[in-house]
Amino acid sequence: VNPRKSITSPAQQVVVSQSGVHQRLDNYLIRMWKGVPRSHIYRLIREGQVRVNGSRSRVHRKLVTGDIIRLPPIRTAPKEPILVPEEFPALRERALYEDDSLLIIDKPAGVAVHGGSGLP
Repeated sequence: VNPRKSITSPAQQVVVSQSGVHQRLDNYLIRMWKGVPRSHIYRLIREGQVRVNGSRSRVHRKLVTGDIIRLPPIRTAPKEPILVPEEFPALRERALYEDDSLLIIDKPAGVAVHGGSGLP
């Protein structure tokens, strides 16, 4: 396995603090494991790989202070930086104004400004 392709965290135990009280187990793990797909988190809980106080648990379990959550090893892909060429001719042609802190671009309608799942 190429170490640059994925990172595996070791199994660990987490003690629920006051900030996690009354949270559902699934929501607690979703906040803790940013970048791990929800479907993967739900599968780990369903398969019993995530344990609370040594026992299998369900996703809707409400946590209390002092609960000990056993977290299995998780493999995640490292975020790769997005490389943009310094000189992007199409962008340079559309620049109306540019200084050290501001760039104004004549953007055509329908062209996305932000990435997201709802974009074509």
